[in-house]
Amino acid sequence: MEMNQYLSMFIDESREHLQAMNDNMLALEAAPEDISIVQTIFRSAHTLKGMSATMGFEDLASLTHEMENVLDLVRNNKLAMDSVIFDCLFKCLDTLESMVEDIIQGGTGKADVSDLVATLKSIVSGDYRKADADSKPSKANAAAAAAEATGGLDEYQMSILEQSISSGHKAYHLVVTINSDCVLKAARAYMVFNGLENNGEIVQSTPTVEDIEQDKFDRSFSVYYISRLEMPELEHLIKSVSEIQSVQINAVDRDYLTKKSEEQKAIRKEEAKNEASEEKAAEVKQAAGNAKPAAANAPVANRTIRVDIEKLDVLMNLFSELLIDRVRLEQLAGELKNRELNDTVEHMSRVSSDLQNIVLKLRMVPVDSVFNRFPRMIRDLAKSLNKKVDLVVTGAETELDRTVIDEIGDPLVHLLRNSADHGVEPIADRIAAGKPETGTVNLRAFHSGNHVFIEIEDDGRGINRQKVLATAVKKGIVTAEQGQKMTDEEVYMLLFASGFSTADKISDISGRGVGLDVVRSKITSLGGNVIVTSKLGEGTKFTIQLPLTLSIITALLVKMGSEKYAIPLSSIVETSTIRRKHLRNMHGTLIMDFRGQVLPVISLSQLFEVPDYSEDDEEETEIVIIRKGEKVAAVMVEEFIGQQEIVLKTLGKYLTNLFAISGATILGDGQVALIVDTNALIK
Repeated sequence: MEMNQYLSMFIDESREHLQAMNDNMLALEAAPEDISIVQTIFRSAHTLKGMSATMGFEDLASLTHEMENVLDLVRNNKLAMDSVIFDCLFKCLDTLESMVEDIIQGGTGKADVSDLVATLKSIVSGDYRKADADSKPSKANAAAAAAEATGGLDEYQMSILEQSISSGHKAYHLVVTINSDCVLKAARAYMVFNGLENNGEIVQSTPTVEDIEQDKFDRSFSVYYISRLEMPELEHLIKSVSEIQSVQINAVDRDYLTKKSEEQKAIRKEEAKNEASEEKAAEVKQAAGNAKPAAANAPVANRTIRVDIEKLDVLMNLFSELLIDRVRLEQLAGELKNRELNDTVEHMSRVSSDLQNIVLKLRMVPVDSVFNRFPRMIRDLAKSLNKKVDLVVTGAETELDRTVIDEIGDPLVHLLRNSADHGVEPIADRIAAGKPETGTVNLRAFHSGNHVFIEIEDDGRGINRQKVLATAVKKGIVTAEQGQKMTDEEVYMLLFASGFSTADKISDISGRGVGLDVVRSKITSLGGNVIVTSKLGEGTKFTIQLPLTLSIITALLVKMGSEKYAIPLSSIVETSTIRRKHLRNMHGTLIMDFRGQVLPVISLSQLFEVPDYSEDDEEETEIVIIRKGEKVAAVMVEEFIGQQEIVLKTLGKYLTNLFAISGATILGDGQVALIVDTNALIK
């Protein structure tokens, strides 16, 4: 069977199941007694195992199979979760993720999982030992002992044994042990099974026949067996196979089966009791609003289809052309003044606007697709730092354009690692400061206008203004005199200077300020902005402002001479007109008084050297008030054309690093208008 056509589906679903297992493992770590979470993790592992085996990724299937064995014991109350099991399963998830990533990169998905498999097997066999005051070994051991006593027989198998005994056959329970130095255990077991099947019928084996054939057992296996052979003949038959160390044979009679039946009833009664209590607990949690993570839901539960992202890009490009033609038609209809044409164009405008909303929504992705990897990252980071850190995520359902989502992950990783490493204090320091020993890092996302804001806030030590200034002066970023005049927020922004660091010791995790210049440049390249607020001893907050989409924006078209420019509406505070005589020149910079505030004035015609226009020829000039964070400035233009939705186009690889130009758009008349980067205008 040709598997390449299914590879994309396998990768997508593997990622979903791995993310679901990570999320639910974190939930289980917080509530280790909640068996319903274990059931969810088990189902994801089982599905992933089946998909991997079907696709031929044997190492993936093997590792998930062993994880299944551990989870199966836990969900059946035969094993209690502890830190050893959690750490092992998390390592398994990391390995599975790296194997899937290898497949994505064109590899085979193979990896050395022997150590993890051995650890999982030792957990299943009970060979590992760890004292844990919070665990309940008595309950787990009792359930395990009861299950062992029944030999794993179900009602159907017990019925077969009972009918066979009634018909005069002999029934036995065999425990066969192979020599410890045997190289081919599976081959010896196969020879035993072959001899048994030639002289009777195997009712049940532990482990299963499939696992034994694949060498997935230690040295011993047990069998319930029906035959006409006497016990000495049966023992001779098994010992005729070489490298068999011992054989234990117990006769199975009616008394034996009665005893097993009673034990099974007791186990079922206990399981029913546990399930009832679990269902009750789940109802209480749901009533309290503590629903399980969304990732716990099965991926196939939603009525969705997968669409290749390239097809969405093609759809967006086609719609961009349609939008340009729509604008041209609106202009022509206005010039011709034909009523029927106007009605048709207006209807087409409404339909295309609805289509535009749908196309944009198709490209919108919840930030949860980025946020969902952070709880696990913070958990591992806190453990390595010997700290206690809670990550509180809110607004994960907030949507952003896919192009923004693809780029925002790395900056968020860096800021979160900074908060956990250098923001949140060690446990001893927090206790000494009168704080809870567990630090909190809040990750929030929310809409505001045409922007999405992402906040990362910790309740740690805050930023030391004097330390930041001393480092900035030492590195020549500012002078001591300049530093004394700076506000706290301006000082904190020095952290984003290239090569800046206040860390006394730079760790391999992060150093506050190390790489923050890269964070800012990435966010700025997305048309966003980042600001820092902090209070010494109380914590720090990074606020990132991002545009909703990078594809279609609403802009104000302005004219200067024969050229047209587009200014994004999201950065405009308001527009106005001012007389030239009200402008002042201060140290070579034009300024104006605007609502009691002194604003710098920027001349676009001078900035872009427009050849056939000069503001000096006019008594009045139109101005556009723009904002970047807390900073405001005025931009002089010749004429307002009007508000219009425009499609952003890149300038190509030959026109790069143009100052204050972020791209271009094609207008309805076919003319190209440059898009002004207002962030670059305000320094």
